[in-house]
Amino acid sequence: MPAKLEAYRSKRNFKQTSEPAGELVKRRKSSKSVGGLFVIHKHDARRLHYDLRLEHNGVLWSWAVTRGPSLDPGQKRLSVHVEDHPLDYADFEGTIPEGSYGAGTVIVWDYGKWTPEGDAALGMKKGHLSFTLAGEKLKGDWHLVRLKSRPKETHENWLLIKADDSFANTKTDILETAPGSVKSKRSISDNSADKSSNSRTNKISNANIGSFSKFISPALATLKDKPPSGKGWIHEVKFDGYRIQAHVAGAKVKLLTRSGLDWTTRFGSAIQAALLALDCKDVILDGELVVLSPKGVASFSLLQADLSDGRSDRLVYYIFDLLQLNSMSWMNKPLLERKVRLKKLLGSQPTTTSIRYSEDFMEHGETILAHACRMGLEGVVSKRVDQPYHSGRSLDWIKSKCKQRQEFVVIGYLKSKASRQGMSSLLVAYREHGKLKYAGKVGTGFSTKSNDDIKRQLDKLRTTQPNVDGIRRSAKEVIWVKPNLVIEVEFAAWTKGGILRHASFQGIREDKPVNEIVKETAISLLRGDVLMKQKKSTPLPMAKAALHLTNPEKLLWPKAKISKQNLLDYYSVVWPRMEPFVTNRPLSLLRAPDGIDGQLFFQKHASQGMHPAIFTLEDREDKQQHIYIRNFDGIAALVQLGAVEIHIWGSTINAINTPDEVVFDLDPDAGLSGQAIKLATLDVKKHLEELGFRPFLKTSGGKGFHVVIPLKPNAVWDEVKTFAQDFARAMAQSAPESYTATLAKKARKGRVFIDYLRNGRGSTTVAPFSARANENAAVSMPIEWQELDNGILPQSFTLASEKVTEALAQPNPWENFFRLGKTLRS
Repeated sequence: MPAKLEAYRSKRNFKQTSEPAGELVKRRKSSKSVGGLFVIHKHDARRLHYDLRLEHNGVLWSWAVTRGPSLDPGQKRLSVHVEDHPLDYADFEGTIPEGSYGAGTVIVWDYGKWTPEGDAALGMKKGHLSFTLAGEKLKGDWHLVRLKSRPKETHENWLLIKADDSFANTKTDILETAPGSVKSKRSISDNSADKSSNSRTNKISNANIGSFSKFISPALATLKDKPPSGKGWIHEVKFDGYRIQAHVAGAKVKLLTRSGLDWTTRFGSAIQAALLALDCKDVILDGELVVLSPKGVASFSLLQADLSDGRSDRLVYYIFDLLQLNSMSWMNKPLLERKVRLKKLLGSQPTTTSIRYSEDFMEHGETILAHACRMGLEGVVSKRVDQPYHSGRSLDWIKSKCKQRQEFVVIGYLKSKASRQGMSSLLVAYREHGKLKYAGKVGTGFSTKSNDDIKRQLDKLRTTQPNVDGIRRSAKEVIWVKPNLVIEVEFAAWTKGGILRHASFQGIREDKPVNEIVKETAISLLRGDVLMKQKKSTPLPMAKAALHLTNPEKLLWPKAKISKQNLLDYYSVVWPRMEPFVTNRPLSLLRAPDGIDGQLFFQKHASQGMHPAIFTLEDREDKQQHIYIRNFDGIAALVQLGAVEIHIWGSTINAINTPDEVVFDLDPDAGLSGQAIKLATLDVKKHLEELGFRPFLKTSGGKGFHVVIPLKPNAVWDEVKTFAQDFARAMAQSAPESYTATLAKKARKGRVFIDYLRNGRGSTTVAPFSARANENAAVSMPIEWQELDNGILPQSFTLASEKVTEALAQPNPWENFFRLGKTLRS
């Protein structure tokens, strides 16, 4: 038994409680301030309290916050330090039975990432832990301060205090305004009413499926402007219906929506009978339930009409994935293997049956999309054939649509001038940074019946004008309603002002929670596998910032048509890989407030008017205020400034005088071929390896490559620069016809300049994943060494290139960068 979990396990009987027994997880440490996930459980035990848990070194540090966290810096909340919990406790939600330790109902009240300031373990030891939270509800800087112990106290008492920053709030109580779960969307009372909901799934769900296997949160596709190309993908029709997960156990069937709601009885008996006829004792299937139009195309409006009328004879369940078969999970098997077994299970299904195999195609993705659009289909879903099944949104599944279409929240309606009882249009919105944002009107697509049905529902939800950003209509014109109803809308485009054009109603979406309705943006840049707490290849949601960009459509790269919002979208995708290399380091910025065709200037020090997410550090040596960031809000603030390049020091703010990396910028003469650049880069790698270092490679986004070696930070700047200079000169002396260590351009003719000058105090180099200020919007991309053999060039990766997408789909080549650091001093 891991020592850190002995206290936790000794208090629980795991035959009675559904809490996880857990195990100590060995985690990679990139630095002492690595942080990790945090969770706050709302726990209705003997008395209601909130449990704060911070991931550290394979467990969750835990405090019982008696009155819950407060956003008011003046409120100091007592927090009792309790036993460490296992990491998989972060997903726990349910009811701990009577007679058990901690008996009562538990929900996940908030969830996200935490980043300590400095050495977390040292902060715990000293009794003052300063950290940043990036959760759904709690954000910004916080403090945990240990109180002096009193006689006979068995636990340490701490105070949880909100820092006075832009996320502080003295006017409202977030415990009252946001009482529910961020995972299941349920409240404490909901879970208390369902004593059988001791559910702990791979993603939190309260679907009560009795003796059935537990609900599995579905894999979700990420919207992209076009399908992926190349081998390794299959393409399926994007069905216009309800996503349904089918559970078959013996003679029982459950049909669950994408959020885990049990809709079995809504779909009649034909689908259940067809599923029970399959040759298996149990199975979990993933698919889409639709109604086909006379042309054979799935129609959501027909599906809505049939369900409204209680009709089920036209329902068809298209099945596209196999998650479990005969009590064995198939989720970790490659998609192609799952599809082959699924097709065998379903057999040759006639077109008249209620369940059908969802066919897939290996042809070029854009060709398949063109065919789908000509047939009047919604679009295409492209999937990697070699990947396991992942809950949540990821790069493994990409959706491309023929028309723009998504869900919106109804916030009001306009009365019809032609009929007193009708309505002329709906006012809709979506969620953005926790608030509703107005998206425009939907005035077509209604039948007389759907118009009447919707108005009947909305009239029960009448309220005063809701808090919605971007709306200017007066209350006299609009019947306002509570934002509880979700509809699906098809539209032509977004205006520059963020309003829908030619919007048409498609149907009500009862399966989509209101809090999940956000603006879908097609981007070309997606992240691959990144760790937080999941397994190695499990993706995470895209990073989000609390900062709202002003003038987000401002083109920073006019020729490439890349805007401020496009740049922030890109960083949101690469952030999990980029974060360790840009946070808590002094930065220099290349800014282009009017785009790269306008004035560009470097900024190395702080200036007035910077966003609070950009922090400053006074340098004792040069007496200057250096800038740095702690989290993704900082990146958003840099984008807001028009920063088109981000350059980093080779050291952190906590050890500013002892670098943790050495950078060699290989700057070739303009006349050198790509082959010559490749051979020079490999030669530098070979000589560094001979010295016992582990070199890493990235494109510069400029003329050459960057070869970077990690260091254990014990040597000072002068020592590091001397080493880099000696190495560069030795390379030049060994092959003077190929290399130079001299800065002068005339010395570079026909050679590669091995630039060692980026390793002095105050010198910087472009950060991994940073954009570059050239007309093609190149990026500096970490890559594997073998990519040189595949023809990768220094500017191969751009903000809009398919190569970025492909690179991020692969394992992270720099994942172990800091772990492999070598001591420079002997």
